[in-house]
Amino acid sequence: MSRPTTLAADPSLLGDGRSTERSEVRAEVTRFLLLGLLTLVAISVPVALWIRGQAERHILASATEHTQELADRTVAPLITEQLRAGEPAALRILTRTLAPWLAEGYIVRVKVWDPNGRIIYSDLPSLIGRSFPLPRWSTDLLAGGAERASFGTQREADNEQDYALGELVEINVRSADAAGRPIMFEAYFDDEAVREEQLALTEEITPVFAVSLLALQLAQLLPATRLARRIQADQASRRRLLQHAIAASDYERRRIARELHDEVIQDLAGLSYAFAAEETHGPPGERPLFGRARSILQRNLGTLRGMTTELYPPDFALLGLTKALLGLTAPLAGQEIEAIVSLPERIELDRDRAAMLYRVAREALANTVKHAGACVVELALVQNKDRTTLTVRDNGRGFDPDSPSPDGHLGLRIMRDTVRVVGGDLVITSRMGEGTTVVATLPRV
Repeated sequence: MSRPTTLAADPSLLGDGRSTERSEVRAEVTRFLLLGLLTLVAISVPVALWIRGQAERHILASATEHTQELADRTVAPLITEQLRAGEPAALRILTRTLAPWLAEGYIVRVKVWDPNGRIIYSDLPSLIGRSFPLPRWSTDLLAGGAERASFGTQREADNEQDYALGELVEINVRSADAAGRPIMFEAYFDDEAVREEQLALTEEITPVFAVSLLALQLAQLLPATRLARRIQADQASRRRLLQHAIAASDYERRRIARELHDEVIQDLAGLSYAFAAEETHGPPGERPLFGRARSILQRNLGTLRGMTTELYPPDFALLGLTKALLGLTAPLAGQEIEAIVSLPERIELDRDRAAMLYRVAREALANTVKHAGACVVELALVQNKDRTTLTVRDNGRGFDPDSPSPDGHLGLRIMRDTVRVVGGDLVITSRMGEGTTVVATLPRV
């Protein structure tokens, strides 16, 4: 058993109620803002990725559209029989026509294919007239299928001179030459230029979305603050009602104890003295009767004095919770019950919480004496920075928690409701033949 010490009954531990309420409201609002910020980040990241993907699709669609216009209006009319035959004059005309697009650097490579995989034209003269295997998708494209656009480093046989350029945007579209025969026009765009355009589009959209989410968060702040204050005011009201109830209970206990002591006990004590006198000086035949009556009366007086002591609540400011709890366990030795007590060197609790834990311990120990049939009871109190926990455990006969509440445990059920009002909890666990454990947990203020 740890060394008993007195409770630190510093009034400053109680704090200012309004200050505590304001700090709790600030804490709740801070938690709301942090949760909102985390939600904002959790939503913004996938949405930003979605916007980036949409921007990429938009840029590719725009590049595909421009490529199709270039193929249909500029390149296809110049794909003549002379160009197919590789005549230099026809090749020079198409080269001069495409020169402005290639000079800007936006388009870095162009090729014109026929359906057999032959390159009819390219800005690289060494490729003109050469044949390469066409990819499978080109068959669908030349038959009128959808255009194809992709990012990547060019590694095909016809791209051996393009590998050094790094990642490029490849666009493939279908068109028809001057004679109406199908051709495939292939254009490569500078990846960096396309990415810059994509980034610019993303930067235009993302701030609008982020500001909208932030505005929504700020719009919710005022109602959230009002709700937190309303909830806090309700909790403060419940705490005040509980404090009044506890104070009224203490007052009523003192009044009953005082009336028992000043009136009933005094009257019965006087009657006991009268029986003692009659036992000594009364008629010899009636003396045994007065003796038995006096014995019964003195036994009842002892019971009443014990009840008076239990009714009168201890002065925690004077005794401290430690001595009050030790006072509860001291009489157990007379009931042949071993008490194992573990208490911290210093207990920091305000009076209301100390009184609440004292009542839980008193009720649990009273049930142990009256109903448990235990020979060992353990009482322990543990404090950390967040909560105070009181545990009372016995090795008695226990009971079935699922059965209707025994009369002896009703007080603890009432205490559980009282403890929960201040944000704590009281848990009663028991099993037939395995004893009972009562754990009361209160938040520290």
